[in-house]
Amino acid sequence: MGYHRDMNEILITKSAQRIIDGIRDPKRSKKIAKCLGQMEQDVHYRALQSHRYESFDAAYSEKIWESYVEQGTPGAWRIWWHFGPEPGQVTVVDLGPHPD
Repeated sequence: MGYHRDMNEILITKSAQRIIDGIRDPKRSKKIAKCLGQMEQDVHYRALQSHRYESFDAAYSEKIWESYVEQGTPGAWRIWWHFGPEPGQVTVVDLGPHPD
C-alpha cells in the first residue's frame, strides 16, 4: 500500500499572474508550469529546493517560502509563496529572477 498525499491547490495573486502572462520565453514558461505542477504535488519536492525566504515576510505579512524554477544559471528564476489562506492551499505571491 503506497503513501497517499492530498494535492495542494495553487492560488496565484493578480500581480504574480501578470508576470506569468508577460513571459515571452516559451522555455521559461514551460519551467514555471513544471514548477507549479510539482508544487501542486508536494511543495517540499526535492528539485524545488523550497525553503523559507524571510526577506519577503514583511512585504507580504506572511511567512514566505522560495522554490526554484531554475538553478545554476545567471538570473535563475524563483517562485515565492506562502501556505494558505486555507489548509491545502498555496498562494504564489511573486516570481522572477533571484535577487542578488
